Amino acid sequence: MRHVWMAGLALISAIAVSGCVSDKKYHEVLADADAARGDLERTRAQKNALEQQVKTLKDLNAKFGSESQIARDELQRIQHGRDKERDTIDVRTKELEDKVKQLTAQNRNVKQEYEEARRHNEQLKSLVARYQKEMKERSRSLSPSMGSSSLTAPSSGLGASSTKSAPSPSAFGAPSEAAPTLSVLNINKAPSTDLVLSLGITQDVADRIVSNRPYKVKGELVAKNVVPKDVFDDIKDRITVSP
Repeated sequence: MRHVWMAGLALISAIAVSGCVSDKKYHEVLADADAARGDLERTRAQKNALEQQVKTLKDLNAKFGSESQIARDELQRIQHGRDKERDTIDVRTKELEDKVKQLTAQNRNVKQEYEEARRHNEQLKSLVARYQKEMKERSRSLSPSMGSSSLTAPSSGLGASSTKSAPSPSAFGAPSEAAPTLSVLNINKAPSTDLVLSLGITQDVADRIVSNRPYKVKGELVAKNVVPKDVFDDIKDRITVSP
């Protein structure tokens, strides 16, 4: 547009100066005006192209900004989920560690109980073996005395049978009285293992009997709530409190 105005001003100036314009000059001015219009059109086209590019860039910028915000939100969500999962894993790990400690303690207690039971079993075995040995020795010691007493009775004469017959019950009576004493236990002195084996009671009951000593009479087992009445009725004939 500027070129057109300049061409027009030049034409007016030329007319004013010379008063007339030659055809050559006139065509030159028209050519300049056409060139100016062409330049103006190209400038407008370039301006429109630039404005379109600016609009496209603005749209892309807005799109990239929206996508960037979405990406930031997703990243925050992932980080939050990761932190939450990490906390859950830490809690679960601590629970498992505590469970391992509990199982370890239980395993240790079970091992200790097993060792105690094994030692108690060994003690019971040795006690049973000792009792068996004592019973065999007592059986062997009683057998000759019974044999000798049975032999002395017929060796006496017929006339002396009436006078010798009286001592014979005492001779046989001694072993018969000694036999029950083998199973009668003094609850003021017998160890708990002997009480278990001889009376057939549990280890807990035997321990209570030992811990509540001494007893003046057998009935104190029930009076002190050491053993139930039915258990006492079962063992009362096999126990004693005599020194």
